[in-house]
Amino acid sequence: MINMTRRGLLLGTGALLVACDNSVGSKGAQTIDTRVASALAFMYKTYPETMELRDKSVGMLVMPLVGEAGFMVGGSYGEGALQVDGVTVDYYSATQGSVGFQIGAQQYAYVLFFLTPESLRRFRTSPGWDAGAAAEFTGGEIGGALKASTVTSNSAIAFLFAQQGLMAGATIEGTKYTRILR
Repeated sequence: MINMTRRGLLLGTGALLVACDNSVGSKGAQTIDTRVASALAFMYKTYPETMELRDKSVGMLVMPLVGEAGFMVGGSYGEGALQVDGVTVDYYSATQGSVGFQIGAQQYAYVLFFLTPESLRRFRTSPGWDAGAAAEFTGGEIGGALKASTVTSNSAIAFLFAQQGLMAGATIEGTKYTRILR
């Protein structure tokens, strides 16, 4: 049995988040905008039904590159853009911590489609926390996830795609969305 101290937990989580950070050496807004455009083009081409979600949504949070790693305790980090009517209005980072059975590392992209003005307003004015549970697997370029979260239960739909890596797990997780200046 592993005897985990608070210091060990914090150091381990910190090391995982540093390993998942994909912003090192980036040129800020220009890099995020390029990644967002590329991720959306890939999503619409690969999953054309997402264009219906885009057309119904009042806003989309596009996280084009999220890195995740975990062994019992895990973490992920990514930066993206909030778009309203196809125009970027804010940039956000998403930092996630998780605990449970998990092992591996992966990268993926996701889009949160806000379907009502109220859900978009709640997201933009909230302190940015999302809690949830997930079961996921990724093997190479094939992946699947089943997630329940407080963000998606409020008239928003999360669409995860472009998973690459090797990851398996069943976890309890929390994500902090933070508005960033780029």
